[in-house]
Amino acid sequence: MASLRPCLRLSRPKFQPQFSQHIRLRRTFADGPKPPNPRIRESRKGVLFPKTRIAVGIVFIGAMIYSMATEEPQKLDPPSIAERDALAKRESGVTKNSPMRLRMEEFIKEQQKIIVAELEKVDGNKFRVDTWTRENGGGGISCVLQDGNVFEKAGVNISVVYGNLPRPAIEKMRVNHKAIDPDVQSLEYFASGLSMVLHPINPMAPTVHLNYRYFETANADGTSNAWWFGGGTDLTPSYLFDEDAIHFHKTIKEACDKHDKDYYPRFKKWCDQYFSNKHRNETRGVGGIFFDDLDEKEKDQENTFAFAQSCLKAFLPSYLPIINRRKDMPYTEKEKEWQQIRRGRYVEFNLVHDRGTAFGLNSPGARVESILMSLPATASWRYMYEPEKGSREQRLVDVLREPKEWV
Repeated sequence: MASLRPCLRLSRPKFQPQFSQHIRLRRTFADGPKPPNPRIRESRKGVLFPKTRIAVGIVFIGAMIYSMATEEPQKLDPPSIAERDALAKRESGVTKNSPMRLRMEEFIKEQQKIIVAELEKVDGNKFRVDTWTRENGGGGISCVLQDGNVFEKAGVNISVVYGNLPRPAIEKMRVNHKAIDPDVQSLEYFASGLSMVLHPINPMAPTVHLNYRYFETANADGTSNAWWFGGGTDLTPSYLFDEDAIHFHKTIKEACDKHDKDYYPRFKKWCDQYFSNKHRNETRGVGGIFFDDLDEKEKDQENTFAFAQSCLKAFLPSYLPIINRRKDMPYTEKEKEWQQIRRGRYVEFNLVHDRGTAFGLNSPGARVESILMSLPATASWRYMYEPEKGSREQRLVDVLREPKEWV
């Protein structure tokens, strides 16, 4: 018996695990899934193969550091001149040391307010004021009066434009401006100006046009690459009063003579040639002055800016005495009809020959209403119409076909 006891004790462990496992299986199938062990669940939240993941992370970070050390850093685009100008105006406003772009913009805005205020006194009605902006910088202010007491249509507009010149435009501008780099594919540019056209109701009162502008191309760092001024003013009567033409030209000549005695005769001739309906062999009106592309070849920037300022400031003294003399004169239906025909000639020039109209309409994001503001509200075209010989209408046509020296 003593020899059997060890055997019995040794045999129990052999069968006990199997029996226990059998009992556990039966309990599982009978009672459903056993709740998970919270210790096992917590262990599964840990990192799988932590040493492997650390090794991979070290290799990845090392690759990033190597890439940053060996590759060229990505260059940011420099700010545009529109962004530079906006920042300068916010930080310090416009001073005598500001870029010419900002000084010209401030000057024409100031003159627009003065001119509009004076014209409102003449007409007795207020201008409608529309302020507009461009997505890439700049914008403008359009002041328009329609169906007034004196003016059938009047517009005094300013525009400030920022943009990029494509290669074909650069090549074309280099003809007159050698400072422009011939090798660049595009150039930032800035253009600003004040444009005005007044169409009175009374056919005895003349239409008048004015435009003074500044253009600049910029280098990549925002500095000026090339610049120039342009502009002028001209008188377009339907009925010719010699004293009006003489006063208009005399006032402009005085403004020119302050800066250069050669300016008036030179720019008066240029005006007669430019404001011309060549297809009809007649000028648009009795002239004034016109100039373009005045840059460093002519005079320095400050002197040229001062000249443009004098010309623009001379407008009110040149025109207000004329409109005040003629706005209330009596007229007939036939004389009104002649005014409509002459306005038709005005439209022809603006749509066929005027470079400013063409430039504006071909500019991206052009504001058509402002560009075509210069057109009269009404005009007429009579087939094969000719004025009576010896009439006042014929005398005007004779002068338009052979421009006179008024002063």
